[in-house]
Amino acid sequence: MSKSAIHNTFTANKKEDDLQELEHIPLSNSQTARSESGPPDGGFRAWGTVFGCFLMQFCGFGYISSFGVYQDYYTRIYLTNYPPSAISWIGASTSFLAVNVTLISGPLYDRGWFYRLMIAGSLLQSLSLFALSFAKPGQFHSAFIFQGVLAGFGMGLTYAPSIAVVSQHFSRRRTLAMSLVTSGTPLGSMIHPIMLNHLLNGTVGFARGIRASAGFVSALLLIACLCMRTRGLPVPTASYVVVARKCSREVLFILMTVGSTLFQIGFFFPLFYLQLDSTKHGIDTKFSFYSLVIMNAACFVGRCTAGIIATYTGVLNLTIASTVACSAIIISMMALSDVTSVVVLGLAYGYFSCVYIGLLVPLVTELTPNLSELGRFAWFSI
Repeated sequence: MSKSAIHNTFTANKKEDDLQELEHIPLSNSQTARSESGPPDGGFRAWGTVFGCFLMQFCGFGYISSFGVYQDYYTRIYLTNYPPSAISWIGASTSFLAVNVTLISGPLYDRGWFYRLMIAGSLLQSLSLFALSFAKPGQFHSAFIFQGVLAGFGMGLTYAPSIAVVSQHFSRRRTLAMSLVTSGTPLGSMIHPIMLNHLLNGTVGFARGIRASAGFVSALLLIACLCMRTRGLPVPTASYVVVARKCSREVLFILMTVGSTLFQIGFFFPLFYLQLDSTKHGIDTKFSFYSLVIMNAACFVGRCTAGIIATYTGVLNLTIASTVACSAIIISMMALSDVTSVVVLGLAYGYFSCVYIGLLVPLVTELTPNLSELGRFAWFSI
């Protein structure tokens, strides 16, 4: 046998041995290698996830922000035997649970329960809205349970995870991607009030109008669940107590959490009362129906531009400026008296409040030392 033939035979045998070794490599090692690689910063799966998360925010806080329509309708027509302060507890409970249920959804997201949280939260939100359509006039307890408690809990299961998952797909363009995701809230805040005002105050009525709205939300939630994907980041081994201790050592993180809590105490006041306040001051009813739309149109612009402006000013600096502006605008609501004041206050508050909201999660992400613990850090801050 010639030397070249021996060489070829040896090379072929070596390749077969190498292939056999590769076949015995565990699949988990390859998955770990992919999960430990950096975020792709783009691609079909990444932008598909952004679109799905956008729809989640559209149907989540986008729907909560339209509670001003319910506040006005309940006060004037459906729950006339209850004062506005009592009715506002429905919307307040929804927003409170949507934020604070992240105590549950945050750790579960870190443990890889993303898909289960999305499915469970979407089903609960959809069913609660359909159940709300069966509430009768004067039944405050039914509206409170279905709209205030069950819907709020469902939104809370999807809220933080549907934002945090974006960090798995983006690094350099993370702030821009998260700003696009959170812009779903103001866009939903424009579409839902128009739809609800025409349904509730038109010929459709409360029951069929709420069912139409619930069907619309349910279809979008289904599309969102089909679009979102994770990258299989490693599950954190640190316990919840350990993460809490880490948070307590981060001074900037603590200050941000305190400031966020104080801000959200007054955040929903214009959203709940601008339409009702406009009606009470004798402003045309048809125009009052669009007061929330005007506010949330500016909110949409604020969320879309927040990420762009933050690249020049810094996330923290722009967040501080927006909170100061919102405080001044809320105080100025005492001067509301005519159409011009409604437009000016709505545009100003809508823009600056949603600049803050659009930057909140990117700010949490910047101050989180380990992105695998982002879900738990997000709960402590949001």
